[in-house]
Amino acid sequence: MTSLLINKLAKLQNSVDNIRNICILAHVDHGKTSLADSLVATNGVISSRLAGKLRYMDSRKDEQERGITMKSSAIALFYLEEGKEYLVNLMDSPGHVDFSSEVSTAVRLCDGAILVVDVVEGVQPQTKVVLRQAWDEGIKPVLVLNKVDRLVVEMKQDPLAAYHHMVQVLEQVNALVAEMFNQEVLEQSSKVTQEKKNVEIGVDDVYDWSSGMEDADDSSLYFSPEMGNVVFCSAVDGWAFSLNTFAKIYSKKLGFSESVLQRTLWGDFYINMKAKKIYNGAGAKAKKPLFVSLVLDNIWAVYEAVVVRKDKERLEKMVSSLSLTVPARDLRSTDPKQQLSAIFSSWLPLAAAVLSMVARKLPSPAQLGPERAEMLLCSKTKKFSSLPPATQELKQHFVSCSPSGPTIIFISKMFPVSRSQLPEHKARPLTAEELAGRREVARARHAEKQQSEGAVQLTAEQMEQLTTREKVVAGVEKETEKEPEIAFIAFARVYSGCVEPGQELWVIGPKYDPALTAVSLESGQVPLNCHVTRATVDNLYILLGRDLEQVDKVPAGNVLGMSGLASSVLKSATLSTTPWCPPFVPVVQSSVPILRVAVEPVLSSDLPRLEAGLQLLNQADAHVEVLVSEAGEHLLVTAGEVHLQRCLADLTEEYAGCQVTVSDPIVPFRETIVIPPETDMVNEVIQEEKPEEELVVMETPNKQCMVKIRAVPLPAKLARLLEDQGDLIKAMARQKGELTNKTMEEVVKLKKEVFNLLDTDERLQGTGDKIWSLGPKRCGPNLLINMTDFSSSEVWPGGQVARDNTDTRTDMESSLVQGFQLATMAGPLCEEQMMGLAFIVEGWEVKEAGEAGWGPLSGQIVSLVKDCCRRAFLAKPVRLMTAMYVCNIAVKAEVLGKMFTVLHRRRGQVVKEELIEGSSTFTVTAHIPVIESMNFGAELRKQTSGMAMPQLVFSHWEVVDIDPSWEPSTEEELLHFGEKADSENPALRYMNDIRKRKGLKIDEKLVEFAEKQRTLTKSK
Repeated sequence: MTSLLINKLAKLQNSVDNIRNICILAHVDHGKTSLADSLVATNGVISSRLAGKLRYMDSRKDEQERGITMKSSAIALFYLEEGKEYLVNLMDSPGHVDFSSEVSTAVRLCDGAILVVDVVEGVQPQTKVVLRQAWDEGIKPVLVLNKVDRLVVEMKQDPLAAYHHMVQVLEQVNALVAEMFNQEVLEQSSKVTQEKKNVEIGVDDVYDWSSGMEDADDSSLYFSPEMGNVVFCSAVDGWAFSLNTFAKIYSKKLGFSESVLQRTLWGDFYINMKAKKIYNGAGAKAKKPLFVSLVLDNIWAVYEAVVVRKDKERLEKMVSSLSLTVPARDLRSTDPKQQLSAIFSSWLPLAAAVLSMVARKLPSPAQLGPERAEMLLCSKTKKFSSLPPATQELKQHFVSCSPSGPTIIFISKMFPVSRSQLPEHKARPLTAEELAGRREVARARHAEKQQSEGAVQLTAEQMEQLTTREKVVAGVEKETEKEPEIAFIAFARVYSGCVEPGQELWVIGPKYDPALTAVSLESGQVPLNCHVTRATVDNLYILLGRDLEQVDKVPAGNVLGMSGLASSVLKSATLSTTPWCPPFVPVVQSSVPILRVAVEPVLSSDLPRLEAGLQLLNQADAHVEVLVSEAGEHLLVTAGEVHLQRCLADLTEEYAGCQVTVSDPIVPFRETIVIPPETDMVNEVIQEEKPEEELVVMETPNKQCMVKIRAVPLPAKLARLLEDQGDLIKAMARQKGELTNKTMEEVVKLKKEVFNLLDTDERLQGTGDKIWSLGPKRCGPNLLINMTDFSSSEVWPGGQVARDNTDTRTDMESSLVQGFQLATMAGPLCEEQMMGLAFIVEGWEVKEAGEAGWGPLSGQIVSLVKDCCRRAFLAKPVRLMTAMYVCNIAVKAEVLGKMFTVLHRRRGQVVKEELIEGSSTFTVTAHIPVIESMNFGAELRKQTSGMAMPQLVFSHWEVVDIDPSWEPSTEEELLHFGEKADSENPALRYMNDIRKRKGLKIDEKLVEFAEKQRTLTKSK
């Protein structure tokens, strides 16, 4: 990019109304990066001939090799329309589900989004996810229907069939928007009805039964070509158009006004050329719609002449009739792709259509809106009005995007850049003043040489020794002053004020509360543990895709890169000049990191390098987690297999610079119990039922304390509810008396649901108000229920319990609860967490004194309750629970059978399959255990010759419906499975693998040093 254009971009940063911060969102392989190429080519960064092929925004080597985007990156573009200059900060984001966190970081910094949908495949799972992310962040989307060329070349559809197909895809996308809109309106109306409940209704009053849907205005939400927020394009062939493009062309030719054509080009309208009028009802009268006759027919004709018939004479006639200027060299080319791009780039240039829609339809930073400002500054668990007045005043600076207000910046992620790539370290052309200065220095040196002609001349050997000594000294100095090769740049946006290099700012952590410490910070005192530090900004950069360009000042509304914050910011943070600024609401992640591996260096001497490399990786990747286990292992937690491969490549090649060994994936399991099954493994009804000893009674070694515990399985819905509401339960346990009204409403709702679900089970009826604790970590999906005469502490906020201080059990209550926490944290099967259990304490006695010599009673009670819970657990039918992925596969019809084979081999279950209308592609949704998913994508692509594309996202926990200790016992089972049960028990295999990894005892029969027995009588 030329220095003239960079200066222009730097000037445009000051005019907020002409800035557009946008990101491109789509499912994987729907053409985001190819579309970005054409937009980047308008600024001369890349050649227009390479647009769609180069994938400029994919700067990593593995991105180019795999053909998918793995990180979000930004580029500043200049756009001129009708004399008005625009600065477009364009962000390209990944479509692969493993990198959905990168989408979240890009969406947070934007005001608008381009949603790209492959017109053949239609709405895909990740399309729904990214649209939901945009909706939750409150940014406005526009639609680009990409790959229209596939309807001509691959699908062989005629223009009318293609038009109907496009209508269906548009309806699918609008159905998603309607679903999200309805959900939001119904939530708001339910709040209003809850407020109305307290108002008394008189006899003559009429109760309002409306849901709020009638009054809500959704006219501007939907995608509609006549509104100008839809563009039809083919990024690979470099063309795009909106209705406005053809309205301008045909208003001159046909004599209709542009506004009439804009309204009628899309829809059920047709033209009567004799009467020169446009009528409604094209479908009923079997006429071609205007969109087909005036738009698609012409595009199809070009494709037919170039790709199908390869008729050069007809092509030349078309070019002359359209009065296009196409180089003769391109028309003579034997490559049809080159001919198409040459004609279309002259007739329907892609960048003009897309950037014109962006400039007209997407908002500038100055149109942020008070709702989004409140959403950024205040979390859902708090009311905005509850914030300090000085904090509430900041909303005005947000909405107006004022450069004169206090500086407020949000950093969404830190990205690594090689130090040699930074602008200050790059070679640049010298200015006239610098050249003159160097000339003077050279002249002075020459004059010194002439004066010292009488000095002693050194021999060649002496000179060589001197230079080698200088080299050694310089090398030692370099080693001592060596800086790390990687610098971290903050990917940020200025929401208010102005930022300059050298400016000192507060770095605000996620737990900072301005109401508590802002006053003391203003006076210059920094209290301990206030989650805020001071940092100085080093350099500021304009982001230009693979390059950075230094700037002196960045005002509000702009996206920028900042250096010098690596030591103060780990992944994301809020920066501000005022201590009254609250931390921004954390970026919402749509997927959960579930796949973990242990890493260790091949050479033990490289351990410090590995530790340093893991710290760098943790800072560079927003979605990776780096942990150290209790056993001292370095654990890497990632979103999926592709994400793991990328992290390991970065770790070995860039951050650690050493070879590492990686363990098999450590997939978490859960341990649970089930209701005794009615049928055995061959679906025969179980005749003999063994009497169960459910109630477990145990004593401490000194006979001073006795506990009776029974284990009962929780209803599946209740276990899922407690798992999903973990954050709320955690907040409830930490700040019982400080919950906001909204959070209290959610707690009351949760309490009601828990009570109702407990009442569905006969053994748990009426136990809702007797919940002693939740576990593990006091917020898990297991309950400890108190059915004794002891008055235990209340788990729900607001509950008052009369404590009996004379009771000896009062002091020991925490020990009993701790024993329950330890038991649920590590179950007896393979020391994994328990899930979906209720431990009912039916008796608890503590005597005054016991036998001496057994240590403190509190420690004995912890061990007693832990062992008692484990024994009660084993008294029931036990099961393992495995983490499940929901797997969305786009697969061609001819390889469906092979796909099912691969899926069933990995214990997958097909949930649904749908045929995408007008194509031979099926969308299959299946559930597959995470433990079985390793190399699933690679095997599937291999078996189906690349005709199937899987996307894996963590979904839920599912019971492995077989007892790990099961062996055939009945006649039918022996007949079916054999005496040795040669068919593998998957639950036992999983359990043994976990126990082996953890170093626990395994009941396995191993034959070592076996030899074939030789018969002595026969000489063999």
